[in-house]
Amino acid sequence: MRRAVDYFFAPQSPWAYLGHERFAALLRETGASVRVLPMDLGKIFPLSGGLPLPKRAPQRQAYRLLELRRFSHALAMPLHPEPRFFPVAGDPSARLITAVAMHDGEEAAMRLTGAVMKSVWAQERDIASMDVLAALLAECGLDAARLAQSQQPEVQARYEEQTQAAIDAQVFGAPSYLIDGELFWGQDRLDFVARKLRA
Repeated sequence: MRRAVDYFFAPQSPWAYLGHERFAALLRETGASVRVLPMDLGKIFPLSGGLPLPKRAPQRQAYRLLELRRFSHALAMPLHPEPRFFPVAGDPSARLITAVAMHDGEEAAMRLTGAVMKSVWAQERDIASMDVLAALLAECGLDAARLAQSQQPEVQARYEEQTQAAIDAQVFGAPSYLIDGELFWGQDRLDFVARKLRA
């Protein structure tokens, strides 16, 4: 049976960045399909007890940086734990990924998602900048018209629907993977995602 994964994430999440390429490789290996679903963590956190990074306790913030360095080293992935443009608004890139999914399909949306995440954490680019987003579209070989389309009401409505779908699925952080109603939170749970997809 070909399984399907609902992939909930925030484009500015370092943890989503650390897991994205491994998740994409897992999809290719297993033949599973995916729905690319960027969500608004600003609406998720208040409902689930989460706090935006600046409001977290100092010891939690310090440990987060330690873990980012650990995973970056362990996975041999370039990552600036405190990149130049962070915190950064995720909505513009989330809407762009949504527009690409709507017009070009999930594979194209996965490709753009990887480029957006890499631009924050490896390249220190500002994903809230329209110029950067236009450049990322070009680098991914995607239609420049998607940027204007990402600002249309139907894309905003889809983005809100995706966020509500995350809330309905009890998602509370990024990345989260939903398979047959079972939730897996975090790139460090991809081993369990793999077991589910290979079963």
